Formats: sequence, C-alpha cells, structure tokens
Amino acid sequence: MRKIINPYIDDNNGKCFGCSPHNSMGLRMNFVEDGEYIIAEWEPQAHLSGFKNVLHGGIQATIMDEIASWVVFVKCQTSGLTTELNAKYRRPVLTDQGKITVRAKLISKERKFAKIHTEIFDHNGKLGSQADVTYMIFPQDIAKEKFNYPGIEAFFESK
Repeated sequence: MRKIINPYIDDNNGKCFGCSPHNSMGLRMNFVEDGEYIIAEWEPQAHLSGFKNVLHGGIQATIMDEIASWVVFVKCQTSGLTTELNAKYRRPVLTDQGKITVRAKLISKERKFAKIHTEIFDHNGKLGSQADVTYMIFPQDIAKEKFNYPGIEAFFESK
C-alpha cells in the first residue's frame, strides 16, 4: 500500500471540495494505492447528512467522483473530466458510526475515455453505494499544459 501525495495543494486548485486540506467546508479526502485500487478511509461529518444521519446521496456521488479522478491521475497518468456517473445506492451509509471506506479501480481505458468502478462501504464494511464513472481523459501533454498535471512522480514519495 502506497500513500498518494496531493500535488495540487499549493497551486491554483488548492481549494478542491473533495481533496484539499485547506477547504474547511470540503471533504478533505486522502488516498492510497493498493494494487489495482485507489482507496480512501474517510469519516463522514453530521453536516453532510440527509435524512436521519444518512450520508446525503449527492455527497456520496461527489465522493465517488473524487476518487475516480484520482484513479485517472494515478492509473491513467493524466487528467480528465467526468462525462458520466451512474450511482446505485444499496444501503444507508451513516454519518454517526465512524469511518467508511471508499475504493475505485480502472475498468477500461480507451483512446479518450476511462471507465472506473467506485464503491463506498459503510462502517461495518457493507456495500452502501457504487458508481460507474466515465472520464474523458487527455493526452499527457495537454493535461500538463492546460490542467497542471504534474506527472505521476509527483503523487508518490521518491525512494
């Protein structure tokens, strides 16, 4: 398991709702790479609930979109834009029971598109929701020039 460094903290994207530690209203997610998966352990906060301490479905979709983008950064070694996200909500994910686990993996990568499967597991390890996410991905030179993609080496500590 390798910790993923967030290389975007100090650039113009430093206030990302999903991953910035500097966004006091954001999710402040951190990620690790574990084989084919990108994983996040994350603790929901009460202000993100919908009905009766259930993590709001829109926040769950945001979490799955966020981790999918990190699959694009690390596994596709580029950046991209979400074109489609199809979420399925299986069981409530509660905001008052402790940490949840989010994981995602690359399903396929074609010329311009990456398909990513994401899952959110509740505090007991039961599947709460899942989504298939499609990203339009950019050639690396465009990702570097227009989207500040720093290259794969920026996401991990050098040995």
